[in-house]
Amino acid sequence: MTIAKKKLGRDGESVAASFLKEKGYIILERNFAYRRGEIDIIAKLGKTLHFVEVKTRKSTLYGTPAMTVTTLKQQKIFNTAAYYLQKNGILNSPCSFDVIELFKFPDGRFAVNHIENAFEG
Repeated sequence: MTIAKKKLGRDGESVAASFLKEKGYIILERNFAYRRGEIDIIAKLGKTLHFVEVKTRKSTLYGTPAMTVTTLKQQKIFNTAAYYLQKNGILNSPCSFDVIELFKFPDGRFAVNHIENAFEG
């Protein structure tokens, strides 16, 4: 991955975290990783935990950002979420698996699309 792509991804995750905070979410973790996967953002709104995959793109030439969250990626996120829940002793919390798509415009602005319950574990 190029340095520019990594920066785009980091910038997108920061924009996504700010977006969630503005909507009243509490950010619990960013870039939570364990040996089988990684979750970009873990947030809480009310009693629901949101496991959020962030995808940032400059164009839709190859489809929307959310389309890149494959079944394999969803399974990795689900497994990592299960580990997070077990590690933190969270047994009965409702969970949502979300995707935040970000489109970066040439002028540096971002368009944000938050897809709640984008997939099920």
